[in-house]
Amino acid sequence: MARGDYYEDDGSTEKEMCPRCGDTFLADHDDRQVCGKCGYTEWE
Repeated sequence: MARGDYYEDDGSTEKEMCPRCGDTFLADHDDRQVCGKCGYTEWE
């Protein structure tokens, strides 16, 4: 999916961004969210 598809018309997004990188979305998995760039993981 293209990065632009995650943004609304007003420039906002509902996806969480990586707190380490700041410019990368966190990928949603069943039990965690993961940054594909640095490997940061948030367990749910």
